[in-house]
Amino acid sequence: MKKTLVALCVAVVAHAAHAQDSDAEIAKYRAALQDGNPAELWEMKGEELWKTKRGSKNVSLETCDLGKGPGKLEGAYAELPRYFADVGKVMDLEARLIHCMQTIQGWETKQYFNKGAFKGSGPGSDMAAIATFISAKSNGMAFKIDTSHPAVKAAAKTGEELFWRRSGPFDFSCATCHAETGKRIRLQGLPNLLEKEGAASGVSTWPAYRVSQGQVRTLQHRMWDCYWQMRHPDVQYTSEAVTALLTYMNVVGNGNEIKSPYIKR
Repeated sequence: MKKTLVALCVAVVAHAAHAQDSDAEIAKYRAALQDGNPAELWEMKGEELWKTKRGSKNVSLETCDLGKGPGKLEGAYAELPRYFADVGKVMDLEARLIHCMQTIQGWETKQYFNKGAFKGSGPGSDMAAIATFISAKSNGMAFKIDTSHPAVKAAAKTGEELFWRRSGPFDFSCATCHAETGKRIRLQGLPNLLEKEGAASGVSTWPAYRVSQGQVRTLQHRMWDCYWQMRHPDVQYTSEAVTALLTYMNVVGNGNEIKSPYIKR
């Protein structure tokens, strides 16, 4: 019995050491790729799309108000999600972009719902490109979500409830993977999103270039993908539920430095 316990302890220690070594090597890998991050191509495409006249009204997005005033991008991403009085609700970056595409450019945006926003040829989807361009304007700044408005507080509360809500065929919730420090899937560490440090790696590093997918992905896509992995029905792109989750997680991560565009496995 003692030999079995000793062997088990040795195995646990060895596994922990191996995990730490893996984390260190993955960090080196990311650092090496960060110099010349392919996401720069998406950022360039996003700037072009932001300035190009498109839609039925043939105008650009340059008058889109992301919360700092029409066309003002520096620091806007750092304060999203936020309450927008002109629509009477809380929006994250991509929800606001969809709104601007509809109202300013006259787009029929149904093509962007569900998985449509994640598709695209060449350097990936238009939405990911525009989001990357805008988020990069807040790179190095700290997240500063204003929770003084009742609607933002309500969204954060709803997001917290959704974070813990177990459902689906596996009876999973966001908390199943992201409410405890040290959890892993194979060699991949899972950030504890309830802690500021975990929120830093899990929230403030998006949009990011996914090496395994050869695409830039956004937080909206990350939410869709997480629900897909839990075998839930597809969550609707820019739905109020996803915005609520992002509000909650960004509030937890308030003060964390934005590192976008980042690079991930």
